[in-house]
Amino acid sequence: MAASPKNARAPRSQLEHTKKEISILSRASNFVDAGFGVFALTLTLAVVSAVPVLNFASLGYLLEASARVAKTGRFRDGFPGLAVFSNLGKIALGVWLWILPIRFLHSSWRDAALIQKDNPKADELGSLLIVISILIGIHLVWAVIRGGKLRHFAWPAPVCFVRWLGSPLKLPRSNPSRLGWFIVKTPLSFLWLGARGFVGGLIWLAPGTSILMLSSASSKPGVAAVGGILGGLLLGIAVLFVPFLQTRFAISGRFSEFFTWRTAHLHFRKAPLPFCLALIVTLLFALPLYLLKIELAPEEVAWLPNLAFVVFILPARLLVGWAQFRAFRQESGQIWISRWAAILITIPVLATYVIIVWLTQFFSWHGSYSLLEQHAFLIPAPILGL
Repeated sequence: MAASPKNARAPRSQLEHTKKEISILSRASNFVDAGFGVFALTLTLAVVSAVPVLNFASLGYLLEASARVAKTGRFRDGFPGLAVFSNLGKIALGVWLWILPIRFLHSSWRDAALIQKDNPKADELGSLLIVISILIGIHLVWAVIRGGKLRHFAWPAPVCFVRWLGSPLKLPRSNPSRLGWFIVKTPLSFLWLGARGFVGGLIWLAPGTSILMLSSASSKPGVAAVGGILGGLLLGIAVLFVPFLQTRFAISGRFSEFFTWRTAHLHFRKAPLPFCLALIVTLLFALPLYLLKIELAPEEVAWLPNLAFVVFILPARLLVGWAQFRAFRQESGQIWISRWAAILITIPVLATYVIIVWLTQFFSWHGSYSLLEQHAFLIPAPILGL
C-alpha cells in the first residue's frame, strides 16, 4: 500500500529541520572559533609590538591584512592565519584552566609550610602537588598533540592515549592550509614587509615631523610659527597618502609604490567617499591613543597599552584596504560632487589631527620626540616607550 503524501512529507520536513539545526550549530562553532582567533591574534600583535625589532612584524601583519582586503574586498580575508591563531587561543585557554589547580595546591602547600616547620600536612601537599603537576602536564601535552581543541583539554581520552603509546611515535596529520601558511608567511616575512613599510612611511612623515620638532625647539616666536605651519602642512600631505601607499606596497611588494602618489590620487578620484571614510576612521581612531603616551607603562606590562593600539589600528587598516578595493573596481573617476564632498569632509578632520599631534609634545613623556611616534602609520606602538 502506497504511503500517503502527508506521511511522505513528514520525514522530509524532519530531515530539513535537522539540517537547519546542524547549520546553526556549525555557524555558532565557526563564530566561536573566529572569536578565539581574533582575541589570540590581537594579543599576539600587542605582545610582539612591545619587542624591539620584532615589532616590525606586527606592522607587516597589518599591511598584509590591508592588502588582502584590497584584493578581494572581503573583511574576513583581512585576518591571515586566523585558524592558526584560533587554535593557539584555545590551547592558551586550556592550559590556563588546567594550571589553576596547580596554583591552588602550590598556594596551600606554601601556606602550610609557613605556618609550621616540618609540617606533615605540608609534606603531603608537596607530594600531591608533584603528582598532580606531572599528570596535568602529561594531559596538556597529549591534548596539544591531539589537536589542541577545547574538547581535547576537557577529556583526556585515556584509551586513545594508551593506543598511541603502543603505536609507532607519530603526530596527527596537520592541516595543509595551516602548514602552508606557516611556510609561506612566516613571522620573518612579516618582519621584512613591516620593516620596508616602516621605512616607506617614514620617508613621507619625516620632513613634516622634523620641521615641527625644530620649530618647537626654536626660541624665536616667528621662526616657531612659520616652522609649525610648514611642518603641519607637510605632515598633513603625508598623512593623506601614507596609508594608501603602504597598502599598495603590500599588494605588489615593490618599494617604488611609495613614490606613486599620482596613482594614489587617481584612485582617490575613482572612490573619493571610501577613501575619505577610511582616512577619517584612521585618524579618529589614532587620536585617543595619544592619551596613553602621557605616562610610561611599567616594563612588565608594556604590552598592555599596545593592546589598545592594535584594537584601534587593525580595523582602520582593513578599511583602508576596502577603500583601495573600491578604487580598483571603478574604471573612471566619480562626479565632481563626490570628490569635493570628500575633500570638504576630510580637511577639518585632517587639520584637527595635525593640531593634536603637534600638541602631544607638550603633554607626552618624551616631549617633542613624541612627534616621531606616528603609530597609525608606523609600528602600532609608541616607539620611544619600548
